[in-house]
Amino acid sequence: MRGIPVSSLVIGIASSPAERRHLAGLLGGSAALLIVSSVDQAREFLGVPRAPAPAAAPPVQAAAARHAEHPPAVPPADLGVDSDRRVLRWRDREIGLTRLEHDFLLCLTEVPGQVWTYERLHLEVWGNKHLGRGSDMHSVVRRVRRKLARLNASVTVHAVRGVGFRLAPV
Repeated sequence: MRGIPVSSLVIGIASSPAERRHLAGLLGGSAALLIVSSVDQAREFLGVPRAPAPAAAPPVQAAAARHAEHPPAVPPADLGVDSDRRVLRWRDREIGLTRLEHDFLLCLTEVPGQVWTYERLHLEVWGNKHLGRGSDMHSVVRRVRRKLARLNASVTVHAVRGVGFRLAPV
C-alpha cells in the first residue's frame, strides 16, 4: 500500500447545536469531518440500512432527546417558494421576493429544520465567503421574517446563536 494515499472520515454525533459546535472544535483538525445529530443520520449518509427501532429508547438517547436545544421543524405543506415567479406562497396568499430573499428561503426550505451556518448561507446565496459582521445577511433575514409575518405564516426564520439560521414554527 506504499504510495497510495489513505483518507479517513471522522463522523461525530451530537444532538444539540451547542454539542455539535463543541465537537467541531475538538475534531476540527481532521482531514474530513462530518457532524450529524443522530446515528440514523450517520447511517443514511453512509448508506447503511436503518436498524429496527428498540421497544424503549435507551436512557442516553432519551436524555439527549429531552435536552435537544432545537426540535426538528418541518415547514408545512402550505409554505412554498415559487422560483419561476420568485414569490413566497403561504396557503392562498403570495408575496414577492428579491433574489437574495428567494435564494435564502430556498436554502432554509431545502432540508426542513436543518441549521444553515452563516458561512454556508453566504456561499450559497451571495456566492462568496462570509466575512465581517454579516449585516447583509441580517438585513435579508429581517425582510424575510416581515414577509412571513405579513402572510400570517406559522413559520419564521429562527437564529441559532453563533451558528446560523433555520426555518422554525412560530
